[in-house]
Amino acid sequence: MSMFGAVDLSTLAPHAKSMNPASGAAGSASRGASAPASGSAGSGLPVPLVVDVDASSLRDVAEVSTRVPVIVVLHSPRSQASADLAADLENLAGQYGGRFQVARVDVDAAPEVAQALQAQAVPTVMALVAGQPVPMFQGSVPQEQLRSIIDQLLEVAAANGVSGTIAVDAAAGADSRAEEPEETEVERAAREAIEVGDFAAAEEVYTHAIAQNPSDDDLKVARSQVRLMARLDGQDPHELIAAADAAPTDLEAALAGADAALALGEVNASLGRALEAVRTHQGEERESARLRLLELFEIIGSTSPEVAQARRRLASLLY
Repeated sequence: MSMFGAVDLSTLAPHAKSMNPASGAAGSASRGASAPASGSAGSGLPVPLVVDVDASSLRDVAEVSTRVPVIVVLHSPRSQASADLAADLENLAGQYGGRFQVARVDVDAAPEVAQALQAQAVPTVMALVAGQPVPMFQGSVPQEQLRSIIDQLLEVAAANGVSGTIAVDAAAGADSRAEEPEETEVERAAREAIEVGDFAAAEEVYTHAIAQNPSDDDLKVARSQVRLMARLDGQDPHELIAAADAAPTDLEAALAGADAALALGEVNASLGRALEAVRTHQGEERESARLRLLELFEIIGSTSPEVAQARRRLASLLY
């Protein structure tokens, strides 16, 4: 597990024990991905398996971590990779019988929490054990590797006297997350196409739906997100950014760099790169850059202050 900067949260959990200096995030070799312990219904700590965290609830999560390890996943609606990772962790929380809690931090809605945890990108995953941070990893990992990392975390937690469980039953599972709207036929068809890597088919699903419902902005946003996923499929965002910096006059490289920055959760950098592409190109190339920028606006959200500022800059560039 990589170290990405630790923050002392012990003041948020007054009764937290000190972390055993002999136990690190890397820990000893895992005992293997043994079958998760199953919790009995009605036993354990009466808290949700999954919680959404902001500055006002961070103290509560730190307090829970004195009894049960808490895995904190910092995500953004703009990053499909972070959304997928959060979903994987939520599923594993139930499979592990409540041996840890998942705390979700939307970095857009709670930037102060992301700053306090020194998160540099999304997704970022860390744990709280006895009120202390245990760095885990950044980026996405396969689910089997995720199990191994969790097994190591549980060893670290147990070595520091944190080995409780959360009460797992139907009610707790229902209360652990907000009710989600039922999936529409359009969403189902697009999801199935995305799951097999057919982004063109997913885009066509949304294009057809938009033709039937031209005023539905949610469909347009979803289509823009699919286009972004397709452009980034199989690409390393850091390599795309490096390529853009190495060839500042290359329009495709510049726009790929803007996509990559957004995938890493760097909104201002993404918009800045796209705006610079508009500024430094003319004719059809400028129009291509403008259209890509409008797609980024849709993905980020029209009410975002970053988008509002970028719109003003775009207007000054064009007019």
